[in-house]
Amino acid sequence: MAGRIAGWGLIVMAFAVAIHTIVEPLYHTSTAAQPYSPFWEILDPLMVLALAVGTLFAYRRKRAIDQEGDDAPVSRAYIASQALFYGFLAVGILLLWSYLNLLNPGYAPTGVDATSVLWMLIDASLPLLLGAQGFHLVRSGSP
Repeated sequence: MAGRIAGWGLIVMAFAVAIHTIVEPLYHTSTAAQPYSPFWEILDPLMVLALAVGTLFAYRRKRAIDQEGDDAPVSRAYIASQALFYGFLAVGILLLWSYLNLLNPGYAPTGVDATSVLWMLIDASLPLLLGAQGFHLVRSGSP
């Protein structure tokens, strides 16, 4: 039951991030003082939380499949569990670095353009991972 509830949460978050990424240019005019919509200030911490939940369930799924042993053939479930888990880790590193960078305005290791591209990569890939993991949890109810 907890898996299904978490799955629905991940799906909602995936849709929220994907839709907001697409529609933000339609309603927000960027300025030097406010380059991004204020809605990201609400969405970013929720993205970090969803990333943590998704990574936890992806790890549990990966571990369950890995326990079948090295003799087991490579299956679709094996590839999906590996791709989701390592995808969550890769996007997690980028998201946490970018989010912590936002919290510390004095830290500026990259230019504004590079930071924007990094956020676009996160905003495009995180919904895919959250959606895939969420739909798996809703269908199966377990990792």
